[in-house]
Amino acid sequence: MNKIIGVLLVVLCTVPAIAQDESGMTRIVADSTQTAYVPVLSDADSAYIQGDYLKAISIYESVIGNQGVNATLYMNLGNCWLKRDEIAKAILCYERAYLIDPSDPDIRFNLELARTKTVDKVSPVNQLFIVVWFKKLLAVLDINGWAVLTVVLFTLAIIMTGVLLLSKKRGARKISFSFGIIFLLLSILSIIFATTQMGNLRNRDTAIIMSPSVTVKSTPSGSGTDLFIIHEGRKVQILDSSMKEWVEIRLEDGNTGWIPVNVMEII
Repeated sequence: MNKIIGVLLVVLCTVPAIAQDESGMTRIVADSTQTAYVPVLSDADSAYIQGDYLKAISIYESVIGNQGVNATLYMNLGNCWLKRDEIAKAILCYERAYLIDPSDPDIRFNLELARTKTVDKVSPVNQLFIVVWFKKLLAVLDINGWAVLTVVLFTLAIIMTGVLLLSKKRGARKISFSFGIIFLLLSILSIIFATTQMGNLRNRDTAIIMSPSVTVKSTPSGSGTDLFIIHEGRKVQILDSSMKEWVEIRLEDGNTGWIPVNVMEII
């Protein structure tokens, strides 16, 4: 009996106990001599309000690492970096937030604000109206919104098909046929938008320049010809990442070249 009681005491002493301290910080007590604090989201928000941006950054990154990514967390993290005038890091976070939820107007506004603080001023390239139209529609909803809309539209198309098959009135059949076609086409368009956003999330082929300035080379070598210089915060598209130390990039204006891998971070 004494042995059993002893074993139970050892087990109870080694099981972590979770408690809340007065500041609201989650506390995990491993034993009587060591105490570890696990920050929660409210702690990051409080640190941001108090102007302790480094602490807020640390907590936001910890939350992202533990709970996974979402647009709001990345936007808040970007706000912290922007307050510290770390423009490239702020743009990187805003771009990641925008990739997850392009429909959020706050993310778009903050991203544009951060871009105004960069050295490189990028002029928009003229695009076909259908491309502009597609991008604007794509940003109306996030991927979850497009998925839900697809289900709703397809369900309505099925209902219209049922009315078409079951109704004996000529007028009702015409109306149900017309609306059925419309709902079906809209559901297909919604699927295209959802799959496009899913592809953007999976195929990360854009990056942000993190170094103060980078000389773009004509070949993947330090001895290559200097083509032009880009600065931190500049967004680039990755064309070729097959090499270990160099990557081929393309800018918005179509210029291409090679830069070291370590001067950028993939969105």
